[in-house]
Amino acid sequence: MTTRIADAQNFLDVNGLNSIRQDAKSGDKASKEAALDQAAKQFESIFMQMLMKSMRKAQDVLASDSPFNSESTKFYRDMHDQQMSLEMSNNGSLGLSELIVRQLGGDDNFKPHTILRSDGNLDSRGSVRITQSALLTNRNLVNDPTAKQDPEKDRQTNGSAAAQMASLLQSPTFEQPKDFVSALTADAKRVQDKIKVPFEVVIAQAALETGWGQKIIKTDSGESSNNLFNIKADSRWAGDKTHKETLEFENGAMVKKREPFRVYDTIGESVNDYLNLLTGSERYQGALEKAENVEQFLHGIQGAGYATDPDYAKKIMATLRTVTSLLNK
Repeated sequence: MTTRIADAQNFLDVNGLNSIRQDAKSGDKASKEAALDQAAKQFESIFMQMLMKSMRKAQDVLASDSPFNSESTKFYRDMHDQQMSLEMSNNGSLGLSELIVRQLGGDDNFKPHTILRSDGNLDSRGSVRITQSALLTNRNLVNDPTAKQDPEKDRQTNGSAAAQMASLLQSPTFEQPKDFVSALTADAKRVQDKIKVPFEVVIAQAALETGWGQKIIKTDSGESSNNLFNIKADSRWAGDKTHKETLEFENGAMVKKREPFRVYDTIGESVNDYLNLLTGSERYQGALEKAENVEQFLHGIQGAGYATDPDYAKKIMATLRTVTSLLNK
């Protein structure tokens, strides 16, 4: 069963919401996708209603002497705003519901702006954890006395297993934030030794850019780019690169773009390139002079154009508190 948001004839009709809930619980994939789409539109309509309510409050200050400034007028005006927000959302006027569907629906080609820039087989100490299924992919990796020996097959399967293990070492995934912190601590301390930026800040910036390692940009083949800081591949970059959609702030508004990003063999190479970017570019020298003052350093790299998000420094500071808490546990 497919539910249209228009089936809810007005904002207060709960039958439309119940239909969405039923679609979400059904086993039909198409129905679930439709339910996600409609739920996203409902969220967009609520957001637009809140936006309109804030605008009305600003207008109320100037309407104190108006004959239309009464509780009855406000009541019917609010009903009108609620219905209008629903209609605008159904028409896709704002476009917010589309972004929600793409992000929650598992579209790997979409990257929210805040993560522009897996304990994926890493334990809490940062050591590589190879899963049993990975090791047992080929029986030659275990001592199986019943297995028939084939030297040529052994050579091929051992090579495949070695490649698999190398891939795990180079491109780990992270199950929890603490695993991400543990994996980056050693590399982040190298940055601290070089430019005096506290290693916790380096981890916090990488965590913000990649969603604690969960949203590292992937290559066209689906492999991890190991790009922890979402550094773009400009004309100076001679290495591999991949393209992803992202949101940039331009003139105070968010604009969707498709940008090239650098690809690294390991996360260690990503940290090294981040260090080289800061030390090798003249525009970041002012920020590096204030490296030991965390807030001034972050506002310095933001002002130098590292990211277009006007709240970039504040978001890293907020993430930093979580990093510090995890390190103290």
